[in-house]
Amino acid sequence: MKVLVAVKRVIDYNVKIRVKPDNSDVDLTNVKMAMNPFCEIAVEEAVRLKERGVATEIVAVTVGPKAAQEQLRTALALGADRAIHVETDERVESLGAAKALAKLVEEEQPGLVILGKQAIDTDNNQTGQMLAALTGLPQGTFASKISVEGEGDEKRLQVTREIDGGLQTVELSLPAIVTTDLRLNEPRYAKLPDIMKAKKKPMDVKSPTDLGIEVASKVKLLKVEPPAERQGGVKVGSVDELVDKLKNEAKVIS
Repeated sequence: MKVLVAVKRVIDYNVKIRVKPDNSDVDLTNVKMAMNPFCEIAVEEAVRLKERGVATEIVAVTVGPKAAQEQLRTALALGADRAIHVETDERVESLGAAKALAKLVEEEQPGLVILGKQAIDTDNNQTGQMLAALTGLPQGTFASKISVEGEGDEKRLQVTREIDGGLQTVELSLPAIVTTDLRLNEPRYAKLPDIMKAKKKPMDVKSPTDLGIEVASKVKLLKVEPPAERQGGVKVGSVDELVDKLKNEAKVIS
């Protein structure tokens, strides 16, 4: 079974975000970039499926600028067999990414598509669901556990989802689309020999035009503002004083 894994280039989650002085966007000057943490989980799950003999090939895919090939090489070092880069300098929103992935699903015919449930930059949680709508494939979102049951054409995918009320298990026919949650697995680190081998693994570069799509954003970014500075807390001398502050200052108790 071929597994297609989508990855995204984002600001490293350890980096403190800076906004440009004119509030036009986030300042990316000399900022460390990395693979989206949820995408790391998606790659790890694909590699584990291959180690269990369920997957036969892992194809890593990204949509973004030339620099995003760095994240594809990371995916190759972690265990992906080859990569596809849909290169564009446009600001790619969820729908544009879903359109590109839908075309690649049509070309590659994978048995399973795995994506992170959301990216930590835009935080939209949309691409997986949009991809399912465009391809007509069943979807299992917020996956905390994945298992493949059955043999041959009778294979079914069981996905345990994290929902407000607890856990929900759904069974999907293959091919299917899965988006990963935090508790699905713990991603591994790439070893130096694997990083060197990844340089020789094949990477196919395409453009949106090659796929017959347009990925330019339909949303205009008007302004970016940092969150308000958090105020320091205060100590109270008694429960009565705490209740008084909650009533009269915080207005959380009526």
